[in-house]
Amino acid sequence: MVTLSRIRTGDVELNVAVQGEGPAVVLLHGFPHTWRVWEPVVPALARTRTVIAPDLRGLGDSSRPEKNYTAGDVAGDVIGLLDEFGIGQAALVGIDLGTPAAFLAALRHPRRISRLVLAESLVGTLPGAERFTPPWWFGFHAVPGLAETVLAGHEAEYLDFFLRAGTLGDGAGAGFTAAVHEAYSAPGALRAAFEHYRAFPESARQIDEAVAGARLRVPTLCVGAFPVGEATFRQVRPVADDVRGTVLDGCGHIVPQHRPQALLGVLEEFLT
Repeated sequence: MVTLSRIRTGDVELNVAVQGEGPAVVLLHGFPHTWRVWEPVVPALARTRTVIAPDLRGLGDSSRPEKNYTAGDVAGDVIGLLDEFGIGQAALVGIDLGTPAAFLAALRHPRRISRLVLAESLVGTLPGAERFTPPWWFGFHAVPGLAETVLAGHEAEYLDFFLRAGTLGDGAGAGFTAAVHEAYSAPGALRAAFEHYRAFPESARQIDEAVAGARLRVPTLCVGAFPVGEATFRQVRPVADDVRGTVLDGCGHIVPQHRPQALLGVLEEFLT
């Protein structure tokens, strides 16, 4: 059974879901998600592992600081959680918005991250980024104060666009959809979510700096679906010592909601 805890690390208090015992694996969600995006895969992973799934800073039921939403800040939250739980080393899985932070955590703290999984997102300005044209909402979210003002009162309709597109029209689970509506309709929630996008230029600078100083030495798996496909693997391969890639056919962007069994198969093989 999942246990929810409030964990203070640095300038933020994180809402953290924990289940299971054994070697730790930390799961980082994206937008518009909460930790509950992982619910379809948590019970199976928790049979042999301690699964730790936080709401990212500013999102879900985690606190919403006024600033500090870079990939480096989120990577610091990961290490802070490991410290708070007394865990020396953990596997780390990031999807969408959680991927750049997962990548940076492994670069900066290779002794703390045993295995790294990057799903359905590019990680910054590494080789291959020039092949990625940011979708329209990146710019919309990045303008300070604009998106949250325009969307006030219409949060559910906007969120449903991403939920439908991310599961190739099949629709996310009703429980997850309801949780997303509730989480992102809360006061200040969209502002905090969009702060992650507004921090992208600084996150890219942090990643460039980290890559200039070290190669990625943590064994890494890049998981693609639609629409990112092999792009994450192509981007990470030039800077990594041990990286492999796989693409899940017929799978939408919100992988753990759309094809949880397929994701579990590749995770179990890689993490074991």
